[in-house]
Amino acid sequence: MLLAQHPRARFWLGAVSFAESSVFPIPPDAMLVPMALARPDQAWRLAAICTVTSVLGGILGYAIGYFLFEAIAEPILTAYGHADALARFEGWFQRWGAAVILIKGLTPIPYKIVTIAAGAAKLDFAVFLATSLVTRAARFFLLAALIRHYGPAVRDFIEKRLMLVTTTVAVLVVLGFLALRYV
Repeated sequence: MLLAQHPRARFWLGAVSFAESSVFPIPPDAMLVPMALARPDQAWRLAAICTVTSVLGGILGYAIGYFLFEAIAEPILTAYGHADALARFEGWFQRWGAAVILIKGLTPIPYKIVTIAAGAAKLDFAVFLATSLVTRAARFFLLAALIRHYGPAVRDFIEKRLMLVTTTVAVLVVLGFLALRYV
């Protein structure tokens, strides 16, 4: 919260967003929300910063999983209590592929787990990049839209129900892809 008030807050927002996608435990929402509330006219720009830096950080997470799983990724996942998550994600990637990123990238579930697991599972990089861009943009721009439209009143709603909102959006995205697949 203190970083959100710092003169170089945009830099710190990008740094937190980048790091959260590969190693850092705190999501950028903790900075994005107060920054966008303070300057609603900047909400879209702030969402863009989060999107770009999150995807770039996701590339680092993917590389960690792909090239350095045993040396770096495994200890990181273990440190955060997610050692068993990789096996689950690998199974999910084999079964559902890009849909895993589309769903998990929207939710507050630690995105670093998705990026590292995608690299460790050797998910096609182009698919990883495209789905990461879509889901991270959807997540951060949805948050920015809520803040711009509802202002400070949405802060409590976001803090209490962000998981519900993003999960609903994720379900709608999946249903849309399923509809396209079977039409």
